[in-house]
Amino acid sequence: MTAEQPPSADDRNQRALVLAGAGAAGNAWELGLVAGLADGGVDVTRAEIVIGTSAGSTVAAQITSGTPLTELYTAAAADLPPSHHAERRAGAPGPRRGAAVSGPDYLEWSDAIIASASDPADLRRRLGAAALELAAAAGPSPSRWRDIVASRLPSHEWPSQDIRIVAVDARTGEPVVFDRHSGVELVDAVAASTSAMTPYAIGQHRYLNGGYRRSENADLAMGFSRVLVLSPFSGRSRMPSGWGMDLATQVAELRAGGSVVETVFPDDRSGDVFGANALDPSTRPQAARGGHAQGLELAQRLADFWA
Repeated sequence: MTAEQPPSADDRNQRALVLAGAGAAGNAWELGLVAGLADGGVDVTRAEIVIGTSAGSTVAAQITSGTPLTELYTAAAADLPPSHHAERRAGAPGPRRGAAVSGPDYLEWSDAIIASASDPADLRRRLGAAALELAAAAGPSPSRWRDIVASRLPSHEWPSQDIRIVAVDARTGEPVVFDRHSGVELVDAVAASTSAMTPYAIGQHRYLNGGYRRSENADLAMGFSRVLVLSPFSGRSRMPSGWGMDLATQVAELRAGGSVVETVFPDDRSGDVFGANALDPSTRPQAARGGHAQGLELAQRLADFWA
């Protein structure tokens, strides 16, 4: 894992792509949008750094895997995991899809913890403690989350490109950022960042969703000259406004640091799915198609910004 360090001087002429989380629908919308932008002549996968959180961490691993964006988009629009093993392509079955997390149950659980917390650090500690308590009450059981995450990634190797994946240490509440130098496998980093109520084990450590740090974690791109933020939840936050965890605060921080920032939110074509229903895999096809159409339209406006 890496500490949250400021970028080097070289970063100030470089581009950052920030991919936020929002369940199955958010993943599909981001894949569709990135593919649509590329079809419109703007390849954001060439960013010098890609920062992924929760579902966005899956997208970060997918779009930097070398797999054609058209293939990733087609799979999302059809709600299929991209094939990545020879035996899978030959027809061998992959891991069965896990059951969708119950949106209302998760929201009720997390809303109560948010209401009891005094600040973001206290929130992360409380969330970690509550998640560890849930895991202890459930008793020992083999986790299939790693297999599910692995089935979604075209490659299980860290790319040479700089991608950062955000998670939270469930025992300490401290944010962590994984990269290819962290000594953690890519599948494990993504599994940690996407874990909501169940702490994900890497060695002796337990990790939770990176969105508990900040929904987008766009501020981790501080110092990069151009920052493109894809936010499936349209910059909204369930946290108290005074905590400064919302996207508008992050964007203000980036701009104060000299970055030019563009944000992209879903439009109506992606469906009314960016709430509790965003966890439902059935939302993926419409979200992907809507994102693709939106990307095609945005490409001309973003071309000069990204060039």
